[in-house]
Amino acid sequence: MNSISNIWNHPRTSAAGLLIAIVTIAGVLSEQGISFGKAGSGTILSLVTALATALLGLLSKDPGGSQSPDSGIPSSSISKLSAWLLIAMLIPLPWMQGCTAAGAAQNIVNWTPALQSAVAAVDSTGALLSPSDAPAFATATADFDRDSNVLVQQAKSYLEHPTAGTLVQLQNQIVVLQQQVNVALLQASRIMDSASQQHAMAAIQAVSVIVTAILSIVQSASSKAEVAQMASHSTIKLAAVKPYLNPSQAAQIVADHYGEPVHVAEIQVAQAQQEAFAAGF
Repeated sequence: MNSISNIWNHPRTSAAGLLIAIVTIAGVLSEQGISFGKAGSGTILSLVTALATALLGLLSKDPGGSQSPDSGIPSSSISKLSAWLLIAMLIPLPWMQGCTAAGAAQNIVNWTPALQSAVAAVDSTGALLSPSDAPAFATATADFDRDSNVLVQQAKSYLEHPTAGTLVQLQNQIVVLQQQVNVALLQASRIMDSASQQHAMAAIQAVSVIVTAILSIVQSASSKAEVAQMASHSTIKLAAVKPYLNPSQAAQIVADHYGEPVHVAEIQVAQAQQEAFAAGF
């Protein structure tokens, strides 16, 4: 026990030091293009989450939990943040793992049941709104059914035939649906009745989260020129609707879909949004 305590207290083998070492190794592996091969994202997710959980547990007992001299923030708090940043580094965005056309296509198809369910929930939300707000909501979301169904069919077609032609169809259709969702969010933000607005926003955001995930998948399977072409048709940008989005709801949807901790999903949602901003959406 004394030897373990000595190791823990040693400045070069503290939890913070261990985190720095692992992050450094992860960065080197990434730069060298070394992947985890056929272990699978689920296996790696479990491995890294377990590692981070163990580190977080140890950090709560870290004898070096003094304050940072520069920030006044407890070093244990900084190390806990580092642990979650470690997860973000080691686990790529699940919807950005479609490096191959087939992988991207399967990822899109995996999202389609959730998309159809979210759109069905939008259809039933009108009954929860005040009589004065329901018609405008119905108009704003009228094309969700049609265009989401088109996207679902195109995704299945792309999975079967991942060609340049089917990819172009997906690229065009996901932007069409993204723009419809953004318009609906802006219109829902003008609903005066607070209860109606809350119902409307929650329903539309559920669709928005899935559409954003699929957009990211399509981006991962597209060239820079193709992404730029897609973004040129995105007239209502993410920045315009971001104030009306609920990050907690988005993270929960992503966490449930990929079977991962919400903390991980929160980082991934933020990364996806940043990717969309950078691409011009």
